[in-house]
Amino acid sequence: MSSTESYGNLQLEAPEFFNYARDVLDKLAENSDKLALWWVDDTGNEIKKTFAQLCRDSRRVCNMLAEQGVQRGETIIVILPRLIEWWIINIACLRMGVVISPGTTQLTSQDILYRLRKSNAVCIIADNSVAPKVDNIINNYSNLKSKIVVGKPHDGWLNYNKIIGSFSDRYETANTKACENAILYFTSGTTGHPKLVVHTHTSYAIGHRITGAVWLGLHSDDLHWNVSDTGWAKAAWSSFYGPWNMGSAVFVHHSPAFNSKKMLDVLSKYPVTTLCAAPTVYRMLVLEDLKAYKFPFLRDCVAAGEPLNPEIIENWHKATGIIIRDGYGQTESVLLAGNFPYINPRFGSMGKSAPGFEIQIIDNQGNALPPNKEGDIAIRVKPKRPVGLFKEYWNDPDFTATVYRGDWYITGDRAYRDKDDYFWFVGRADDVILSAGYRIGPFEVESALLEHNTVAESAVVASPEKLRGEVVKAFVVLKAGIEPDERLVKELQDHVKKVTAPYKYPRKIEFVKSLPKTISGKIRRVELRQKE
Repeated sequence: MSSTESYGNLQLEAPEFFNYARDVLDKLAENSDKLALWWVDDTGNEIKKTFAQLCRDSRRVCNMLAEQGVQRGETIIVILPRLIEWWIINIACLRMGVVISPGTTQLTSQDILYRLRKSNAVCIIADNSVAPKVDNIINNYSNLKSKIVVGKPHDGWLNYNKIIGSFSDRYETANTKACENAILYFTSGTTGHPKLVVHTHTSYAIGHRITGAVWLGLHSDDLHWNVSDTGWAKAAWSSFYGPWNMGSAVFVHHSPAFNSKKMLDVLSKYPVTTLCAAPTVYRMLVLEDLKAYKFPFLRDCVAAGEPLNPEIIENWHKATGIIIRDGYGQTESVLLAGNFPYINPRFGSMGKSAPGFEIQIIDNQGNALPPNKEGDIAIRVKPKRPVGLFKEYWNDPDFTATVYRGDWYITGDRAYRDKDDYFWFVGRADDVILSAGYRIGPFEVESALLEHNTVAESAVVASPEKLRGEVVKAFVVLKAGIEPDERLVKELQDHVKKVTAPYKYPRKIEFVKSLPKTISGKIRRVELRQKE
């Protein structure tokens, strides 16, 4: 295809047999010099890996796991920071037909035990920061065949770095079927316990051609940086499948903690052409003096994970000349909608449907609603299921059945579409506020608050009230140096009345030092609602 615009009509087909390691990565590895990964850390270390090197190393991992008794179809939990081994192990699991379940290093011991039990994992691979957490609970789980640590030796664990070189780099890739399980994700749990989402070898990998080609707009000579923890689906979207489907190289900055100034320094120094980050990251970046930085190679910026406030897009555009293109998807899917390069972006919107997906806003009976009418975001799955949608919730057919309504998969999010078929996010179905007969989505109020020059972050929830049933309450984190008082409460309320419908203004405002978030950085409004 010769242009980004042509991808707007991209149609995907899933073959009966497909293995991403063999059918995509091994083909890229035929060019022995083709760059796959450019890794840097905070101390100045840099490592570059070609596709040929990663594929060769992945075969060694396959043989290592096979020696440990790990078999095709079994589950491995992998909890690693942004180390090169994370990419190698992912490739190896796909090559073997082993189900990989990634996790973030921020998981607690009880989180890890929950995941072991729910996934029935037979092996865990972790770094030295996680291994002690596993040791704390391992006596409560008996199904592990092997524990493998990446990094320094750790008592009771096999040391990856010491033994990997002893294994052969020859391995016959599994001829995995379209229906075989490949990845098991635990969702971020913004409204309850994490759900276990299953993706197959074919649909997920091929579905992310939409991510790489249509949304990220990548080419084979691009260097793409995705600022995401390796424990979340966003890493697969934008640090693995999306760029590598296009033959692009992935840039990785390994750092123990996020620092906005450090990120801007790195972005200025390295030839990164495309950037993907969560809205939380962009919100922190625009608090810096962006005009002090130059990004000579940067061409495109995208955001996903939660809605991106329009004022953040405006501020980034003023400083860099680049419009952040927001996209929408779920752990259960690839990209479903986005502000693609071939359409005019509308700041604050989710954009339009991705190729291959029919999205509608529907009512409780499954009927498509007219423009500007709020309803459930739904994806058509009949008569043909789209490529890129999850297979099921792990071992939970009853819950899986609850997310379907007639011919539709129900995402659990609320939105409306305008007359030009742009979608506008309202909130999670559980987050919508019902006040005196009005339905109020938290996102619009949060965005209005963020436009005020004193506000760094905000979260809006329903607060019980006798007269109206519920009222809008805002939890506000102020910028450094700003002191809260009653005058500021009134000023913020008046500000919201001016920039959105007056009935949506927060009748209650509480100033807080920080907001509760999931370990993926999403605001846990459910926790704030429970406080109310």
